[in-house]
Amino acid sequence: MPIRTTRNGAVEIAYETFGAPDGEPLLLIMGTAMQMVMWPDDLCAMLADRGFAVARFDNRDAGLSTHFSEAGRPGLAKDWFRAGRVAAYRLEDMSDDALAVMDALGWSGAHLFGASLGGAVAQLTAIRRPERVRTLTVSSSYAGWRRGRVNMWTVLRLMISQSLKRYPAGREGAVQRVVDAMRILGSPGYPLDEAWWRHAAGVSYDRDSSPAGGEMRQSAAAGATGDLLPRLAALDLPTLVIHGEDDPMIRPRAAKEIAAAVPGARLVLYPGMGHNLPGELWADIVDQLCALAGRSQPGREGAMG
Repeated sequence: MPIRTTRNGAVEIAYETFGAPDGEPLLLIMGTAMQMVMWPDDLCAMLADRGFAVARFDNRDAGLSTHFSEAGRPGLAKDWFRAGRVAAYRLEDMSDDALAVMDALGWSGAHLFGASLGGAVAQLTAIRRPERVRTLTVSSSYAGWRRGRVNMWTVLRLMISQSLKRYPAGREGAVQRVVDAMRILGSPGYPLDEAWWRHAAGVSYDRDSSPAGGEMRQSAAAGATGDLLPRLAALDLPTLVIHGEDDPMIRPRAAKEIAAAVPGARLVLYPGMGHNLPGELWADIVDQLCALAGRSQPGREGAMG
């Protein structure tokens, strides 16, 4: 699929599409430090085969989209305690990037599916622009940064494990870092598809070999935006919350909070699933999204029957 670009002011956003253009618009929003290629091609194809017009994009500060390297790399302590002062942008800006992609595709509305930080961006988009969101699906996500939702022991474990290991410079080291991280973050109930992660990490490196702190700036944006939970009760749209019972990064309580806050939301907890979407669960997840899209309100265009 050819890579296209659009703009949100001075920020350039790279995106690509799968499926027939007249399908049900579905926008995929990826998490912290992850490029759009971390949405597996095969999963995108499954969604397209079920009638969705799928779009995925690189968040700002990732992949082929605009980076904010001149803003520097905030340290972890500043991310945790002073995010409002060090953030180069907010999740509102990332939400506007998502809307810019929808505008470029001519979508007046779309189904949103966000993973991890992308789930928070999707929630905020539904809160700010409910008329643009047909359904909301969040996976492995949380309603904004707050202690108790993110497992900081896992964050520290990742930092320590990767700081103690000497990785070779260049592509080989970058790929191994991702694989080692997924051995910590992945799903204990399912085998890690190491070959796919090596491939995706290699493609990510080839697209953007020097991310230069984008993950910390995205994290600071989440911390600076604040708690979305009190605002979720105002949502009036079909909502699906997917989470792994064994997610080592985002505690399952975060998913339960979202589902309890959004009226009528459906919560699906998968035993053995960690902070990723194991291929063994894709068929069920696609079925869940199709069922959700079928519940779109009549006033929201193009509801699936």
